[in-house]
Amino acid sequence: MTDYITTYSGSHFFPTEPSPEDIHITDIAHALSLLCRGNGHVKTFFSVGQHCIHCALEAKARGYSERVIFACLLHDASEAYMSDVPSPFKKHLKEYQNWEDNLLSIIYEKYLGSALTKQEQAQVKSVDEDMLYYDLLTLLQEPQNHEAPVMYSEFSYEVLPFETVEQRYLALFDSLKPSARR
Repeated sequence: MTDYITTYSGSHFFPTEPSPEDIHITDIAHALSLLCRGNGHVKTFFSVGQHCIHCALEAKARGYSERVIFACLLHDASEAYMSDVPSPFKKHLKEYQNWEDNLLSIIYEKYLGSALTKQEQAQVKSVDEDMLYYDLLTLLQEPQNHEAPVMYSEFSYEVLPFETVEQRYLALFDSLKPSARR
């Protein structure tokens, strides 16, 4: 039994001992373009990659810093290596949360140069939670019990080929941090 996963790029990634050298934006963009939002419990396919793009564009429309915009693009990047667990279950899995937080910290360190400040974390969480309102409403037709958040960007739930999402994710990544290594 192996202790690693083989990624899209052919790298061996050790989830319990993640190394920045084994994290590649091409793997992240590819995997997130193929992972379905809501653990697949949606009316139509909508990728985690599309969600991350929406979050980054919303952060930009709100006038947030380039770091926060970039963090919004990367905020679910750990799912490319660990998959995801639905929130109602995840809150009971402290060890999983610790692994996920550690991996996301390594990803932020690699691509942003440092961990997020408390203010940056709050801005990313705000965008993600506001987008979740519309994700649930659109993808599940599930009305929320609070007022709709004001959004500053336009976004679409059009079903896109994974290749298109992957290309858009990488293009946005490159525009935010042109010197970043893939």
